[in-house]
Amino acid sequence: MTAVSSRLMTLIVREFQPGDAGAAADILRAAMPYFVMTPETVAWQVASGPAAQHYRLLIAEADGELLGISRTGIMFDTSVPGQAFANISVHPARRGRGAGTALLAAAEEYVTGLGASAIYAWTADDEQSLAFAARHGYRRGRSAHFQRLDLVQGLPPVPPLPEGVELRTAADFIGDPAPIYAADAESALDEPSDVAVDAITYEDWLTYFWHRPDLDRDLTSVAVVDGVVASVTLAQTDGGSRYWTGMTGTRRAYRGRGLAKLVKTHSLHRARAVGYTEAFTNNDAGNVAMLAVNRWLGYRPSATEWRYIRELPGPSTFAG
Repeated sequence: MTAVSSRLMTLIVREFQPGDAGAAADILRAAMPYFVMTPETVAWQVASGPAAQHYRLLIAEADGELLGISRTGIMFDTSVPGQAFANISVHPARRGRGAGTALLAAAEEYVTGLGASAIYAWTADDEQSLAFAARHGYRRGRSAHFQRLDLVQGLPPVPPLPEGVELRTAADFIGDPAPIYAADAESALDEPSDVAVDAITYEDWLTYFWHRPDLDRDLTSVAVVDGVVASVTLAQTDGGSRYWTGMTGTRRAYRGRGLAKLVKTHSLHRARAVGYTEAFTNNDAGNVAMLAVNRWLGYRPSATEWRYIRELPGPSTFAG
């Protein structure tokens, strides 16, 4: 625990405790209203994330009031060693009190201790956030776009089922989700990113995706071609009104057949039918194909974020 004192307050950066889950989720929703996150998932990520991620959730608190959080750890799904992340979220009404600086310093100290050689941080596209990142020595990387879809206003119809294609859900794979993993892992190889997502193991995928408490297997749509899982869209929900696309991907041999559009439309129709009213997603600005699918579905831009990068001093001694 670290503390910064002044005549007005004592700012403390400390470890997450299970009782913080509700307040931490509130901070995330306030800082990123287009993000879908529940207290249950916040607590689960701390307690049950992949060991290789070394995930840590830090809390900035002043006189008993939670100001912000830092989600930090190691990128476990890339073949490039020593790549770390630190995503800082401060409640908009509590900015300017030093919480962001204190959280970032604690996160950098933590991943440096793990031997990380670079740290990545998603930053909102507003003047204050971008200036904060630059002031702390971070350089700008790629951008990504959040998008929102009003499910109440309607959806295009589910495209006709191509010959030889069967639509199923993840619930059909509850006994063996390996085919879904294979489709996800292969499609991720071609996703634009500052860091290649090319090394996620089946065990870590199970932990990080399949066992998430917010994964809705009934709404996760799967296209099967000749017995092969060819395309998948993972649906995560808050159990109330909000739906989030965890990923949508198609295996290389099955691209160009409209399968991504098919599985995503199928999933969104099912989500609307059970009462979800808003859908959100996020795509790298260079992911032209998926951005086009989302525009066709009716998604509209909600916000932009930038990935900022800082090389950490000293050679990497990462021991993952």
